[in-house]
Amino acid sequence: MFQTLKNAWAIEELRRKIIYTLLILFIVRLGCYIPIPGVDVAYVAEQIGASGILGFMSMITGGALGNFTLFALGIGPYITASIIMNLLQVAIPALERLAKEGEEGRRKIAQYTRRFTVVLAFIQAIAIILSLGPKAVTTTNWFNYLTIGLCLTAGAMIVMWLGERITEKGIGNGISLIIFTGIVARVPMQIIALVETAVIDATMIWTIPAFAAFVLVIITGVTFVDLGERRIPVQYAKRVVGRKMYGGQSTHIPMKVNATGVLPLIFAMTLLQFPGMIAGFWPESGFNIWYQAWMGPGTPINLVLMALLIVFFTYFYTTISFNPVEISKNMQQNGGFIPGIRPGKPTSDHLAKISSRITMFGAIFLAVIAVIPSMISSLLGIQIIFGATSVLILVSVALETNKQLDAQMLMRSYKGFLK
Repeated sequence: MFQTLKNAWAIEELRRKIIYTLLILFIVRLGCYIPIPGVDVAYVAEQIGASGILGFMSMITGGALGNFTLFALGIGPYITASIIMNLLQVAIPALERLAKEGEEGRRKIAQYTRRFTVVLAFIQAIAIILSLGPKAVTTTNWFNYLTIGLCLTAGAMIVMWLGERITEKGIGNGISLIIFTGIVARVPMQIIALVETAVIDATMIWTIPAFAAFVLVIITGVTFVDLGERRIPVQYAKRVVGRKMYGGQSTHIPMKVNATGVLPLIFAMTLLQFPGMIAGFWPESGFNIWYQAWMGPGTPINLVLMALLIVFFTYFYTTISFNPVEISKNMQQNGGFIPGIRPGKPTSDHLAKISSRITMFGAIFLAVIAVIPSMISSLLGIQIIFGATSVLILVSVALETNKQLDAQMLMRSYKGFLK
């Protein structure tokens, strides 16, 4: 990875993109320290630290929610809006047709997603501030609540815009990198807290080597699965076009074990926060108390729903990104075939069968990584300050960004060769 960064830095165009990306991420972190008027920050930080859902959201935003700053909502509303729009494309034929219209259709769907993000961000902002109670604000009039809601909504839209700028003009996926930066910003404080706990309580000294071993195992496992792929051999028949002969070579179709990356995990966690956001409108209601007790982070129902949603989103995005019928049709048109498999429908069925098996393994792996550490923490009463979910996001985003850098350098090497 470090060699890739060194080689990329030597290319002027990539160097500009890296600097641009780092500058945008610096602006995102800067916005996490801009305060919002009308909020009792000390009281809010205390309440969010004691709340499972809000505490997790604060971790994703790098502590911005705990300090209730301008970028307190982070990229969460945009992710939720994207999930809902993707699901609606399956349920609403008009949106499905729009998604298949190419670049223009995708541009319209992106515009609808941005508008929906504004609505969700405002609802989430009001829900959070109301759930924290009247002590969280300096004045309990409606104008103060409106000001706080508008400030948080504006901050969420700025973060969304900055993430899109990274994806368009920088290196890597903007949404993933913003979440990556937020988690990394919390790492030093969490490590210091772990060391302080071990120093104060000598019986907890074993947690430091156990934590290091845990992180090492997770990083190794995530890297192994993320880089794993099943290569389907493809043979192209020889054909004569004019005076030239084409084909006759052997190649393969790479099918990744974890083709969806960390998106199913992020989407599942974001979607699980949505009911808690709605319950936050009535903090003293029986529904909110029941939800916190039975469906809050770490509860059995929450863990089961987390695993099921991860499996669902893994299959959902694999279905969108991998079309065996289209691949089979393209292979047949170009004289390609899989040895031992007839062209056409048998080929598409064969690819779909392999994709289903690989996706199941990747989905189960993501679900286990996300759920097992929380179960161990709940059963043994040990607080895991830096969960497997965070490590998974960090490793996956780092590998994804590294691959994009490799692809950019390879493309420029071919351009130089053609010149």
